[in-house]
Amino acid sequence: MGQIKNSLLTALQKKLGYSFSDNGLLELALTHKSFSSKNNERLEFLGDSLLNTIAAEALFMRFDDVPEGVMTTARSQLVKGKTLAKIGFSLELDSLMILGLGEKGNSSPVKHSIVGDAVEAMIGAIYIDSDFIQCQKIVLSLLEVYLKQVSLVPEFKDAKTLLQELMQAERLALPVYELEKVEGPGHEQFFTVKCSVELQSKSALGEGKSRRMAEQNAAMRVLKLFNYSDKDAISQDEKTDETGRSL
Repeated sequence: MGQIKNSLLTALQKKLGYSFSDNGLLELALTHKSFSSKNNERLEFLGDSLLNTIAAEALFMRFDDVPEGVMTTARSQLVKGKTLAKIGFSLELDSLMILGLGEKGNSSPVKHSIVGDAVEAMIGAIYIDSDFIQCQKIVLSLLEVYLKQVSLVPEFKDAKTLLQELMQAERLALPVYELEKVEGPGHEQFFTVKCSVELQSKSALGEGKSRRMAEQNAAMRVLKLFNYSDKDAISQDEKTDETGRSL
């Protein structure tokens, strides 16, 4: 390797609060795929899994009697790309990244996604270089500020938006909405829609005086399967008047 000066790697390790036994691992974590076939993608994969596990345990231990769905949303706040990029830029990883010529020319400053991915790769590298306990210590240190800021109160969002964000947090396909049937004459139609998600292969039916209302109610019922309550999302019924028109 030897692409980054030892003095710069030492300075980074001081900021991290961790000294690598193998500096080559740290340098590999900072090597983008545009530079070499030997890059940080495998370490990123490992770091992503470790990050999710450590964040999940931290939330589980910190908050009592919080439903799974709410904690999943809270975890997504902690491990989302924007947060990881902030951590990476605070460590000045953008000035250390080993990039191919094309990526260097196209990225000024370095893309947030590249910096965030490097944070995950670095977490994977720390685990390989030490053990889970040491890795957990460093990750919790990096997340400390964000863990204090995380909110367990869902934003004022409709059911479809909340469900979509839940699937994105789990890196799964977006919910699928299928029209099951339409009943009644044209001016008084009643719609039934099925909402399906990959997470635990859940699905539910929703009904309404419009297809949109039926989709919202189906999404609400799927959310309830993940322990969301009616208070976690504004239901479509609350957003319509008695005729089914959106307010």
